[in-house]
Amino acid sequence: MRCMTSSTSNKGIAAIVGVGPKLGRSIARKFAHEGYTVAILARDLGRLSRFADEIAREEKAQVFAIRIDCSDSRSVREAFEGVLSLGFVEVLVYNAYQPAVSTQPTNFTDICIDSFVKSLAISSVGAFLCAQQVLPGMVERGRGTILFTGCSGSLNGIACLSELCCGKFALRALSQCLAREFQSQGVHVAHVLIDGVIGPPTPRKIGNRRGPPSSQRTSAGEQQQHGMAGGGGEMMMDPDSLAQTYWHLHVQGRTAWTQEIDLRPSNSINPRSC
Repeated sequence: MRCMTSSTSNKGIAAIVGVGPKLGRSIARKFAHEGYTVAILARDLGRLSRFADEIAREEKAQVFAIRIDCSDSRSVREAFEGVLSLGFVEVLVYNAYQPAVSTQPTNFTDICIDSFVKSLAISSVGAFLCAQQVLPGMVERGRGTILFTGCSGSLNGIACLSELCCGKFALRALSQCLAREFQSQGVHVAHVLIDGVIGPPTPRKIGNRRGPPSSQRTSAGEQQQHGMAGGGGEMMMDPDSLAQTYWHLHVQGRTAWTQEIDLRPSNSINPRSC
């Protein structure tokens, strides 16, 4: 864990669990841009610290990197001791999942039980543990937002992806249960179903709003080439655009809360796997 001091922001803390170079980083950047102190959590503390430094520098915000293993209850508890030391957690985004070991789908009979259990633990048990850490404070204050990231595998079983689908099915059920239990107490719980391939952020002009980090900058030609998944199929999803939706869910008025939303590229035809 990086050295931390308490937040001086009037807003609560935005805790983003499962931060990688695409969606998690874009969500963290969006909430930092909107004035939140942000805690980003993942297993790779070295990479996470680089993200924290980058976002803090670009957005003039407080961003803290904290290591977490979502499959380990002790690690989750210790990580959130650090998060809660910063202040009240107003937003929890749970974006963690277990990446496939191979780029090729795995036949069911070849799946190792340890791998299956690990995937379930990260996709659903980790979400359960993180939500338990922040819900008491949200209920006490009568406000808060919890957003869970799902995929098309949250709705439909996909051949050779039982590890992922079973965990994502459970995550969706958890989201629905928490929404029905806690929305009357002021906590907005929503499930974000992402049906597509997430690419790098779209380059922007540097002015009032940041350009992409140097590691993500491409020429116009390169961006056009990488804008289509698989070299000519569906376009890739811009993580910054997705992050805008997470922000919109957080600021929704209480008379019209979304409990589930699905997002896909405009040229999407058929549901895809994660």
